[in-house]
Amino acid sequence: MPLGPIQSFGVDFQGRVAGADGLTGTKSRVEPRMHTAVVGLQWGDEGKGKVVDLLTAQHDVVVRYNGGANAGHTVVVGEDTYALHLIPSGILYPDIECVIGNGVVVDPGKLIEELDSLRSRGIDGQQRLFISDRAHVVLDSHKMLDGALEEFLAGRSGSKKNRSIGTTRRGIGPAYADKVHRSAAIRMGDLKRGGDSLRDQIELACELHAHQLASLGSPERPDPKRILDDFAHWSDQLGERIIDTTYHLHDAIAQDKKLLFEGANACLLDVDHGTYPFVTSSNCSTLGIPAGTGMPGRTVDTVIGIMKAYATRVGAGPFPTELDDAVGERIRERGHEYGTTTGRPRRCGWLDLVAVRYTCMLCGVDSIACMLLDVLWGFEEVRVCTSYRLPDGSTTDRFLPDSIGLSGVEPIYETLPGWDGPINEDCGREDLPDGARGYLDFIESTLGLPIGLISIGPERTQTMVADHLV
Repeated sequence: MPLGPIQSFGVDFQGRVAGADGLTGTKSRVEPRMHTAVVGLQWGDEGKGKVVDLLTAQHDVVVRYNGGANAGHTVVVGEDTYALHLIPSGILYPDIECVIGNGVVVDPGKLIEELDSLRSRGIDGQQRLFISDRAHVVLDSHKMLDGALEEFLAGRSGSKKNRSIGTTRRGIGPAYADKVHRSAAIRMGDLKRGGDSLRDQIELACELHAHQLASLGSPERPDPKRILDDFAHWSDQLGERIIDTTYHLHDAIAQDKKLLFEGANACLLDVDHGTYPFVTSSNCSTLGIPAGTGMPGRTVDTVIGIMKAYATRVGAGPFPTELDDAVGERIRERGHEYGTTTGRPRRCGWLDLVAVRYTCMLCGVDSIACMLLDVLWGFEEVRVCTSYRLPDGSTTDRFLPDSIGLSGVEPIYETLPGWDGPINEDCGREDLPDGARGYLDFIESTLGLPIGLISIGPERTQTMVADHLV
């Protein structure tokens, strides 16, 4: 069925009570709830922005809990496309509060640019945006360090092996590193306070970063005076929006407001549980919500896991199902698989259900949103990885969250019939081609979870809802 008004979890988009009809060996565990988390189950770019945008209407507050301007969420409304990096996707709704939690590292200049860009398109969300005073600031010197370290690891040190992580060079990792190092860290609350203490902190950060840049062989040096001038401008623009968001969110719950938690990046990039060291610098699974917002873990009632109908990855790191051939290129072009933030072409491959089953377990997923199903139409057959063959010849259906271990596995595939297309956006799941329905049934059976949302295009209207809903 086409997208209709969302009522509540456990009730379908047309208001009918949800059941387990149409599931293959699965039973929905989801009942009507209040607070929801949306999390990516692969290596990012799954379509979280679209799902958050769709679910925002039944919530009051959208909360971003991790990452920085390295993450890009794309939302398509009619002929308008919005690329959001720091601001939660709920900003497109006029009555929704948006909160940037303490677990985010904020580039204030980029945040202001994003607000200005939205304002130029008729969306003035500044008075609905709240920024944690404990969120750490990304400085220009963090970006310098990010680039210098990548160059060093790529072989500038004389090493013959490229050991770069493949970061976006937006300063995210160095900002999180300073957060842990503490001595040179600057938080958004410091920006609001200003004064001599801020000046001293900026000068210390610049001095330390200058030494680090020199040791990496970089000629770049931070300018503390220019950074101070930037901070004065940022404080004028953002100062009143910087608050204690932990209390703000607890107060919202006390007022019976519904919270929607929006994760950036994705679980396989989680710094603790992803394919280390080729990961991001934050906890982007649902395990990052308590630390990144100050909300207890039990706050979240429903977790919706977002996955593509295939797999992609940006940057370096192991990718067992990668297709470095014409099939992979066909998926890339059909799915427009180029980074929202960087424009880099994404690596593409078949769906890896070993990985998705692991991230569903990790995040406590209740329901799946399967995105970009339309990209796979026209293939005579599609393949799905269900287990790995290890170097010693044995097999496993468990994911290996370690880059060395994962790089040595061989995917074991199930081959399923393909289907013709394109898929009509006015149809429902029961109207899909046999191959597409069989593909979704296979995913549900393997994961033991229902697929609640099915996306067949970038626009809001190009979304179908299974009978059991999310």
